[in-house]
Amino acid sequence: MPPSSARLADRVDALLPQTQCRRCGYDACRPYAEAIAAGEAEINRCPPGGQATLVALGVLLDRTPPPLDPSRGQPGPLRVACIDESACIGCTLCIAACPVDAIIGAQKRMHAVLTSLCSGCELCIAPCPVDCITMRPAGRVWTSGDASAARARFASRQTRLAATSAAGKRDAEARKRKAAIAAAIERARARRETAAARS
Repeated sequence: MPPSSARLADRVDALLPQTQCRRCGYDACRPYAEAIAAGEAEINRCPPGGQATLVALGVLLDRTPPPLDPSRGQPGPLRVACIDESACIGCTLCIAACPVDAIIGAQKRMHAVLTSLCSGCELCIAPCPVDCITMRPAGRVWTSGDASAARARFASRQTRLAATSAAGKRDAEARKRKAAIAAAIERARARRETAAARS
């Protein structure tokens, strides 16, 4: 991305709510911001940002904003996830799905949502095998401070996942090398035994 486009993407990203909900059709707020900056996406695809974000993007980009795209969902008050403790089986699928690390718990233990961190993305609902997650009114608004904190948590999570993936690849490569060495040693042993049997 050219420097000017990257700077514009930074400014667009700063206006997005950082819920990381993917309703815009991109994997997170930043890729959507980059697509807007590159002229590849319209500015009306962010239901969590609603009309306020749409207007702010229009001002930034000096264009008249189109109506919000209803196919992306409807704007509304912040809702947060709530886990039914009696039904939770501790599968951790919701933890893996949460883009902002707002769900805590351990394998085979009840999970809980830190509602002060929940962005209302709803990404935890679909993976739950027992349908124990619902969305409830947060009783507060999503602020720019919430957006900044969510952006930081999302970035930290992405870094952690990348490091875990890299470590997994290194472990897999090490196991592959170890297996190759063991196979080579076994072949050498078999050759020595064959040679000894012939002599």
